Order: sequence, then C-alpha cells, then structure tokens
Amino acid sequence: MSSLRDWLSRLEQLHPTEIELGLERVASVAGALGVQKPAPTVITVAGTNGKGSCVAAMEALLCRGGRSVGAYSSPHLLRFNERVRINGVEVSDGDLVLAFEAIAAARGGISLTYFEYTTLAALWLYLRAGVEFVLLEVGLGGRLDAVNLVDADLAIITSIAIDHEDWLGSDREVIGREKAGILRAGVPFICAESDPPQSVCSAGEKLASSSYFIGRDFSLSVEGSGDEIYRFAEQTLLIPEVSLPRPSIAAAITALALLRALPQDGVETVLTQIALPGRCQQVQWQGCHLLLDVGHNPAAAQHLASWLSDNPVSGATHALVAVMADKDLVGLFAPLREVVDVWHPALLPGNSRAAGAGALAAGLSGAGVEVTNVDDRCPNVADGLQQLLPTMGSQDRLLVFGSFFTVAEVLQQMRDEGNGELRG
Repeated sequence: MSSLRDWLSRLEQLHPTEIELGLERVASVAGALGVQKPAPTVITVAGTNGKGSCVAAMEALLCRGGRSVGAYSSPHLLRFNERVRINGVEVSDGDLVLAFEAIAAARGGISLTYFEYTTLAALWLYLRAGVEFVLLEVGLGGRLDAVNLVDADLAIITSIAIDHEDWLGSDREVIGREKAGILRAGVPFICAESDPPQSVCSAGEKLASSSYFIGRDFSLSVEGSGDEIYRFAEQTLLIPEVSLPRPSIAAAITALALLRALPQDGVETVLTQIALPGRCQQVQWQGCHLLLDVGHNPAAAQHLASWLSDNPVSGATHALVAVMADKDLVGLFAPLREVVDVWHPALLPGNSRAAGAGALAAGLSGAGVEVTNVDDRCPNVADGLQQLLPTMGSQDRLLVFGSFFTVAEVLQQMRDEGNGELRG
C-alpha cells in the first residue's frame, strides 16, 4: 500500500492544471463511487471569506448536540488530514489512502485535479462512516466547483468580495452569480452577506428557495462590551467576542436552527471555544506575541484591521507579510495602514506564485504606507521571523499574514522548534 505522502505526490502530477472548473468529470466518478449523497443532510458553504468559520461553528455545535458530522474544508496549513474531519477529528492517513485507492479504481481514464480527488475522498469517507450531517466548504466560486456535484439540503453564502479575479471576474454581480450556483430549487438558502449583489437575490427568487438574509430574517446587534445579540424567529443568543467573523457564526446558527439540529444548551459556551488556525490566531512564542492570519484579500484585511483596532497593544504592531502576486496588494495593505506601525515584506522563494520584493514595495507605496515605516530587507518568511523575534519588546505584537503559505511557514517553524502557547 502506498503511503499518504506518496499518494499526494502522485495527485500533484495526475492532472495538467492545478484548477479546472467544471463538474462533468468529477460528477462521473462520483456516480461510479455512489457518493452523490454522502449523508442524510448535506450543507454546502460558499463565500469569499468566512466559509471555514461557518463550517467550524456548525461542526462544533453539531458535536455538542451529539450528532455525527463530517466536515470538509480547504486548504490545509500543515497536514493534508486537516481537510477531512469526522466528529471533529482529522481522518487518518490509512483511511485517506483507502479512499484514494477506491477513486483510482472507479475513475478509469478520467483525469482529476488534486482538489477533485480530495473532494471525492472526503465524500467516500463520510458515506463509509455513516455520518448524519456533512458540511462542505466550496473551494473556488460555487457553480463549477467540485463540491457542487452534491445536491445539498441547505446552502449558505457567507460573503461576496473581489478575489480570484482570473477565475471569477472582478465584478461582485458576476462573482455572486457564480457563488449562487450552489443553490437548488426549493432548497433553503442562508446569506450572511450584509450587502448581497442582486444576482444572489435573483437566483434565490428564480429557484423559489426559502431565503434567509442577515439583517432581514436574522440579525446581529451590538450589546455591552463587544458582545452581540443574535436573533432569529424566537431564538435569541449571545455571541461572545471571538476572532471569527460573527456573520458567519450567525449563519451557522441559523442553518442548524432551520434543520432543528441546534443543541438545546451550551451554544454560547461552544462559541467561545471555537478557534481556527490562522484566523486571528494568537500565539505566544519565544517570549513574543504573534498574531497569525491567512487573510489575503481586501475584505479579509478589513476584518483583520477591525480586530487589531479592537484589541490594541501598548507597544508597536509589526507586520511580516508575504502574499501571492495575483492579489490586490494595494487593497490588501490599505486597510491595515493605520494599525500597523512597521511593515516587513517577505518572500516565499519556493512558491512560484508569490509576489517579489518589487511588487510588495509597490503595493505598500500604493496603499499610502510611508517608506520610513517599511523594512526593505525583504528576506524569506522563515529568516524574517528569526530576525524579528529578538527585536520585539514584551508589549509589541507581530502580525504574520497575507497567505495560507505565509502562516504555514511560521506554524511549521514553531512545530519544528517547539509549539507556542495559544492565547485567547
């Protein structure tokens, strides 16, 4: 039997392109495997930001209520197994290998991308485990994403913003239409986007879906010191101050309420305990306070800037940033200009998609960051981290952000040299 590492290496070579949108090939293999309906209840989650937070909240709440659940998300940070969880636990290497072998036997001569193979493996494992609920995070867009081969029993769109422009376009109406591709006729639909494009609203109306929009059908209102009150029908809950986007958490609660799967008690306690690696993740390491965030588009930067403003430090905030070259660098940096004191642009030399020193400098300049606030050495991320840590004061904070790859570099270094202590 091949190891998981061998399989993942093989998957990277099987298809000529990393991304190929379209459902015909993957749906054909799904039919051969019999995984089109992996559980009695399936929830599909699309959105520019907040998808993983929504899935994590539903997963934690279902586990609290004693329901069996499979959760699928991407990408991973350190271990491929992070993508496929059953009852809150990552599946084993051996189970993933069994799934890949089943797919290889079923696909015949059909070529599959890495993500398509991964999606089918998750569906196969959930069906095999006999879980009650399956939560599927869309990888890219919605309409043509591999996850959309499954007809879900409830669909969620968390947010709609500009990202992945080469694939989805640079217009929110167009992007909204792609994400609304996960909707099905007569199937309930939840939208946590406070300003949804008309394309999303029209899709729900055309399909006669029971639609639930934040601000109209369910709501969040600020109460007291940072807490928010969630209201839906007769349901009222306190959503505590957490690092994850609360509209996504509100959508998760609404979904389970509609499905009559919300736990009878302990909901607020569960919400205080939900945390995702790389989402405003606080870590104490080598005597320094680090904040790790995978945000890589302007909307994510806005959320991050708000979090930093709400959680100030008495010292300086430094930012170690490496980002992909196809991102809106000016739009990513501008929201953070007022909450970051010193910028440390960095490189990911092993990643052909990463922005170079010149692009990073131009993005910071375009965002209005003063050149005196920029460290122009531009090392790779690992070296930059080692250079910065000894210079950090006990009251300072180091923000590491810009990409999953950037945060993964730091988490890997922490794991190799000794795990840090999570805070908050």
